[in-house]
Amino acid sequence: MVDRNCISTINHIRFDPTEPKAEYIDIDDIAHALSYITRANGHFNAFFSVARHSINCAEEARLRGYSVHVQLLCLLHDAAEAYIGDMTRPLKMRIPEFGVIEKEYQKIIFTKYIGELSDEEIRLTREIDDAMLYNEFLKYNGETLLDYKPEIHIDLDSTVKSIDDTKAEFLLKFNELTKALNA
Repeated sequence: MVDRNCISTINHIRFDPTEPKAEYIDIDDIAHALSYITRANGHFNAFFSVARHSINCAEEARLRGYSVHVQLLCLLHDAAEAYIGDMTRPLKMRIPEFGVIEKEYQKIIFTKYIGELSDEEIRLTREIDDAMLYNEFLKYNGETLLDYKPEIHIDLDSTVKSIDDTKAEFLLKFNELTKALNA
């Protein structure tokens, strides 16, 4: 009998999503799911995945000269969404329990793949995430979200790829960064 409180990942890992544990976390599952999950709840005029956003954030961190730690954090900053889905920021603020579960997942994922993070690394990642959010909404929705335009160094036009190519690029970037981190 199927346990209705469990989810099953693309690699057939079954678990209760409200009880995050490191042994359930798999980078292939993360890359796959994030490649299929859309940014902005699908309210862009083109398909744009969370994985593509994450790759772009990591590349932006590289272009800004940030550490491998920050680049990997940028790549994995939305990884919890592979297990619990995404929720828009306004709803996260109104449903605090979701944020608690999301933070538990992020902590497990970061500990498993990155290690300790400084407040500055987290701040830099948020800064890049917000800059990408602004520029993605401008490009794919024609809407400005802030009173100022945060600068980015990557060209969003050159990053559009298929789902399969995005998944492969996500895994390649992950492998490159974790190798560099552990060198």
